[in-house]
Amino acid sequence: MTNMESTGAAGQSAEAAMQVSTLVPDTALEQRRQSERRFALAPDLVTVRNLKMHFPVTEGALFNKVAAHVRAVDGISFTIRKGETLGLVGESGCGKTTTGRCILRLDHPTGGEILFDGKNLVDLDDKSMRALRRKIQVIFQDPYSSLNPRMKIGEIISEPMKVHRTEPNKAARDARVMELLNMCGLDPRFADRYPHEMSGGQRQRVGIARALSVRPEFIICDEAISALDVSIQAQIINLLEDLRDQFGLTYLFIAHDLSVVRHLCHRVAVMYLGKIVELAECDELYGNPLHPYTQALLAAVPVPDPDMEKVRSYRIVKGEVPSPMNPPSGCVFHPRCPLAVENCAKTVPEFRELRPGHWVACSVI
Repeated sequence: MTNMESTGAAGQSAEAAMQVSTLVPDTALEQRRQSERRFALAPDLVTVRNLKMHFPVTEGALFNKVAAHVRAVDGISFTIRKGETLGLVGESGCGKTTTGRCILRLDHPTGGEILFDGKNLVDLDDKSMRALRRKIQVIFQDPYSSLNPRMKIGEIISEPMKVHRTEPNKAARDARVMELLNMCGLDPRFADRYPHEMSGGQRQRVGIARALSVRPEFIICDEAISALDVSIQAQIINLLEDLRDQFGLTYLFIAHDLSVVRHLCHRVAVMYLGKIVELAECDELYGNPLHPYTQALLAAVPVPDPDMEKVRSYRIVKGEVPSPMNPPSGCVFHPRCPLAVENCAKTVPEFRELRPGHWVACSVI
């Protein structure tokens, strides 16, 4: 990336942060803090234990011998409480999307457990999994490629209803489509349009309407706003927040923009090279990050105030991200960590609770 591109990207992120801050007042942040305290007592809807997803890398045209494995996700554990939004953040290639795909069972995990409402999704056969898919939906990153260009908007939204037979007849499905379009801020007349006739923000609203069509309990938002203009991002965030509060939805919000995650999520998990290195409530993580990688990520978030931007300190992470085919021994972050000691290269750090609800994978802290 050139200096000009880097400056432009930073400016866009700062603009997004300012727009989101404008739309989410202090009263909303206080409401979120109250809900965080409430969710501390809520039952777990999703439990992930020691999840692993290792993709084989083959060589040879004839026998396809397995030469190595890409450790996309390597032994992570977390829970998502009912009605909560858990943010999953990290740089590209850290395993965020693969984690979401494993929960959706689009990829079958190499190991570990994924419990949804007490049922282990890893052990379910296709028929049993199909019955649960109505409760677990996804909003994809790209609003352009995730919609069938040959189907009208009404058909796209009603298709899950037909598959899962949630409505008794076509009239009921059509009525539900109109309701969902209104709910997601779209004109009901859009039902007769095709995706290419709509903007990116409108297409993503269609994707949200499609996910809601079967009345799910849990939605995975996989970089749901990263492909949108900064002005549209804030609108989609507010829509997702309103829908969550209205229907009691539970979200796994996968993103790389920390300024966006702060305004929507109750807790945040930070991933690096297939592992979760820190997990805490949102205000705790942003106010008191403990892991060196989390500190570096937060230091890179642009600050809208120019005066604060001039005086704040930066943490530069040295080196490049290692290959997931050959991750470092011990702590995966130790080659780039400013706090690393000799033992960090030998021992995998325990993911431990240093404060109530604040978990960190670091043996030095």
